[in-house]
Amino acid sequence: MVTDLFKTDNIPMRSKVFTFVSATLAAAAFFSSCVPKRKLVDSEIAVRLLKSDSALKANQISQLQSELDAARGTNNSLNSQNSNLKNKLDAANSDAASKQNQLQLSKQQIEEQQRRLAQLQALIDQQKEASAALRKKMAEALGGFNSNELTISTKNGKVYVSLQENLLFPSGSAKVNEKGKTALAKLAGVLNVNPDISVNIEGHTDSIPIRGRFEDNWALSTARATSIVRILVNDYKVDATRVIASGHSQYDPVLPNETPEGRAKNRRTEIILTPRLNELYRLIEGAGQ
Repeated sequence: MVTDLFKTDNIPMRSKVFTFVSATLAAAAFFSSCVPKRKLVDSEIAVRLLKSDSALKANQISQLQSELDAARGTNNSLNSQNSNLKNKLDAANSDAASKQNQLQLSKQQIEEQQRRLAQLQALIDQQKEASAALRKKMAEALGGFNSNELTISTKNGKVYVSLQENLLFPSGSAKVNEKGKTALAKLAGVLNVNPDISVNIEGHTDSIPIRGRFEDNWALSTARATSIVRILVNDYKVDATRVIASGHSQYDPVLPNETPEGRAKNRRTEIILTPRLNELYRLIEGAGQ
């Protein structure tokens, strides 16, 4: 049967056997060599895929690193901005606290000023009341004289007793006549029972130049004021420390000197009475400090 298997026409048996074996071996060699080559190709493909994947991942890592660096830069920038904003906020809070302190101080100063103004207004009102009471006393004491001899008025919290020349002095003289002394006696009586009154005596003349014993109207106005001071102090015992004398000559007229009536009004002696309010003066001086 084997012999039939290898039997062909015109081919010897040995040759046919050799050919069969060779063909078998060649086929086996061919198939056996195909397996390692396929594995190699597969491995190379796998390597290339791995390399490609590795390169891709490397690119991704690089991109992520860049994004991380950018994020860090942004974070650093934001931290810097936050620090700047915090510094500005601290400065704003400090400024607000300073302004709050200033506001509080200003409020206290305003309250203190309002308190002082209230005190001042109360003292001014008190001075007005004292002046009004003093004017009334002077009007009662000097009620026997008519208006062309003397007038009594109040201004700026002071009482003005204006004595005309015809009541006190002969023309061009500084010697007080008897009727003038009577008026001064009544005035001194009020002053002596009201010791808290300052007395300022001002002599005034008209603009006509003086002739005679006085050099000029300055000398006459001053002499008349000092004559009245001597009578009040020496004859009627008014405290000399309360009295001031001054001469104004023709330079403080109450009417123009162009008419005889105006000149007559300007020839006068004014006795200015001021209630003493030491507390008022201290308050005014304290407000200026």
